[in-house]
Amino acid sequence: MRIAVVTESFLPTVNGVTNSVCKVLDHLERRGHEAIVIAPAARSPKHYRGFPVHEVPALEYRQFPVGLPGPRVDRLIGDFAPDAVHVASPMLLGAQAVAVARRRGIASVAVFQTDVAGYTRRNRLAAAEGFAWRLIRWIHNGADLTLAPSSASIADLEAARIGPLARWGRGVDLEAYHPRNRATDTVRRLRRRLRAEQRVVVGYVGRLAPEKQVERLAALRGLDGIQLVIVGDGPSDASVRRALKGMPVHYAGRLSGRDLALAYASFDVFVHTGTEETFGQTVQEAHASGLPVIAPRSGGPIDLIGHGEDGFLFDPGSAGDAHLRECAETLIRDAGLRSRMGEAGRRRVRDRSWERVCDELLGHYERVLAARAEAPTTRPRRVAAPLLGPFGQGMPE
Repeated sequence: MRIAVVTESFLPTVNGVTNSVCKVLDHLERRGHEAIVIAPAARSPKHYRGFPVHEVPALEYRQFPVGLPGPRVDRLIGDFAPDAVHVASPMLLGAQAVAVARRRGIASVAVFQTDVAGYTRRNRLAAAEGFAWRLIRWIHNGADLTLAPSSASIADLEAARIGPLARWGRGVDLEAYHPRNRATDTVRRLRRRLRAEQRVVVGYVGRLAPEKQVERLAALRGLDGIQLVIVGDGPSDASVRRALKGMPVHYAGRLSGRDLALAYASFDVFVHTGTEETFGQTVQEAHASGLPVIAPRSGGPIDLIGHGEDGFLFDPGSAGDAHLRECAETLIRDAGLRSRMGEAGRRRVRDRSWERVCDELLGHYERVLAARAEAPTTRPRRVAAPLLGPFGQGMPE
């Protein structure tokens, strides 16, 4: 197959979207398929896995390049003549790619990965939330298939009258993230520095941004015998440091690769704090590392954690901080429970290798192509004519 991958984020920007796109490209190369990448201008590499990477003009928003639609996208897709267009977390750039694919009669698969509507809710932009869902519906209903990573995401999309839908999760590197890392000399030295002989190391990995709500860790203030470790950076760094001032916290900064895997191995408990995750990749990485996980009963983590089996899901509502503290205290006091839950977490992700997950994606491509071959006409759409974008399409009611 020939796949045009259009992504709102790519290297050197590192985040969940970029990571997933790279894993997909790795797999396409491994399986002998052809691909191109179209991404916002960010000084990306010219090639990835032998596939050409084409940059398009972009604006910077909160240190993040936002790709702008334009005639180059149409030209690149037309020249490559793909069998399918894969749009990752589509917004402006992805919206044009879906429109181009539809106009040219090319199959398209849209991957829902960012909770834009949740962002508007958190920032109390009620009017913007309605517009956000109209925009999301316009983009995704133009695609042949939308892939969502969790049951919570699928429920939100169904409620917004978006479809057809299928669930497609994320893989995890089961070799890089492994309980055996705990026995390495590096991790032993790290745990000595953290005084892990006397303390339970509670770790967080991810961006320090408003939607991650890392300030919630202040709920653990005063618990005896804990050491917090925060891996990551971002615009909420100062806010997090203020909230956790006076607590035993080690700020490790942003880590990747082997360093990140060893950081997980130095933890005893992993805590995820945000309520707007469409999936929750760090939850999988922690489970693969043999750790019990605490996360909100919200979004992606609902599918990833068996409450009381491999971790705890705390109520993120008004009593959320108290419930988070209660869950953490239970694990801090019981080393045997931590061990049992960590083993259960590892078992939970054993069938989630990236190879298996990306083979599922290829299956989705093939089904979309087969459906188009059987019924080449496009689906009817309800269009509100007054609102037209640069893509020549109206936005649905």
